[in-house]
Amino acid sequence: MSVEAPFRTEVTVSGMTCQHCVMSVTEELAGIDGVSSVAVDLPTGAVTLLSDRAVGREEIAAAITEAGFALARS
Repeated sequence: MSVEAPFRTEVTVSGMTCQHCVMSVTEELAGIDGVSSVAVDLPTGAVTLLSDRAVGREEIAAAITEAGFALARS
């Protein structure tokens, strides 16, 4: 098995209530340079990013804010 995306980042997004929310968050996060995959679990707000580089929390937060949501406090 080859590993194409060695970096896995997990965050929680607050405020998502529907599939449109999921699509908005997914689209913004997928636009971050190096991100190869975005998985969103609507009921829990859990978001998993796979990327070929380390993606900083600030960069993720900016994309989520652009989508109209916020990172949940950790």
